[in-house]
Amino acid sequence: MPSAPSSQPVASIRRVHVRAVALAVAYLLAGVGVARASDGAASFIDVAREVQPKVVKLYGAGGPRGLVAYQSGLLVSGKGHVLTAASYVLDSDEVTVVLNDGRHFIAKYVASDPITEIAVLHFDPGKDEVPHFDLAAAKKAEPGTRVLAFSNLFGIAVGDEPVSMLHGVISAVAPLEARRGAFTANYHGDVYVVDASSNNPGAAGGALTDADGHLLGMLGKELRSNVSGTWLNYALPVSAFAATVDDMIAGRYTQKPTAEADKPTNPLALSSLGVILVPDVVSRTPPYVDRVLPNSPAAAAGLRPDDLVVMIDTQPAPSCREANRLTERLERDATLRLAVLREEQLLEFTLTAKPTEPSKVIDTTKKSSDETK
Repeated sequence: MPSAPSSQPVASIRRVHVRAVALAVAYLLAGVGVARASDGAASFIDVAREVQPKVVKLYGAGGPRGLVAYQSGLLVSGKGHVLTAASYVLDSDEVTVVLNDGRHFIAKYVASDPITEIAVLHFDPGKDEVPHFDLAAAKKAEPGTRVLAFSNLFGIAVGDEPVSMLHGVISAVAPLEARRGAFTANYHGDVYVVDASSNNPGAAGGALTDADGHLLGMLGKELRSNVSGTWLNYALPVSAFAATVDDMIAGRYTQKPTAEADKPTNPLALSSLGVILVPDVVSRTPPYVDRVLPNSPAAAAGLRPDDLVVMIDTQPAPSCREANRLTERLERDATLRLAVLREEQLLEFTLTAKPTEPSKVIDTTKKSSDETK
């Protein structure tokens, strides 16, 4: 039986107020009008009514640890498959999906891809199919294309309120050169760079469409441009993930395992750096630091209990299991780049394990010789 997200208001007066604010923001930001657009595209209001039922609000992990507990998603099948951005919102046993009409469901994690940083969830909508985007029918766009960005920007929608709609243009189609802190984004293919403030808290996983409502891409997570150093507003083109999503839905997708030849002979461990994570009690336990061993590289660097490990080298670490796996890919004498969240701040550390002291070897031959004298 589906349950409501924890942030859903109870009082009806609060609900009416939120709905009014959501409507105002959604339409004012988009610069909507009843008249038809000058290029012959349908009214933005009509487009919004068509697109918004295909965009969902997601609620999951986050909250008191300084993590945003909500984001957006795209319905990509009538059977309840949701495409979204892989993030800490999904690091929960239960992720709540809220549809445009206010219905809410509990979704299960299906799969995620570490390169494009997408994820697929699934919920059971019952006997009726839900409105959804057809990835096979998605279009490509060029610079100068007028676009609309639909998402639960800043979490203004909690029930049956419409999600936000921003109006802008594609300013460039270029390789993604961006970073999260000091860590480079995993995906380096072409993205749509958008002239609109589309990539803010809650927007990840939202839809980028053309002026007629045709899907162009999925809004990504907050990143800074390596070129300009400014926050980047972008969307991942459908062509970058459509085949992967199809494989995930069909159950064909598997991450490539590390080859035996690539495994180090003496792997690094977080414990050898002085980092002890919390017990791995669920399938995707967030990798919080439980203890920092005294006189260790982690202690010298300034790591603290309750720090949340978010990245190891250039790879996201969404769980204790993944954090350990990424660390164990390195040789024991390797330098580890670690990023953690602490009180809403992203901090970066460079750790190197202390060299192992050589074992003292007892010369048993000499001892035996002395005993015979």
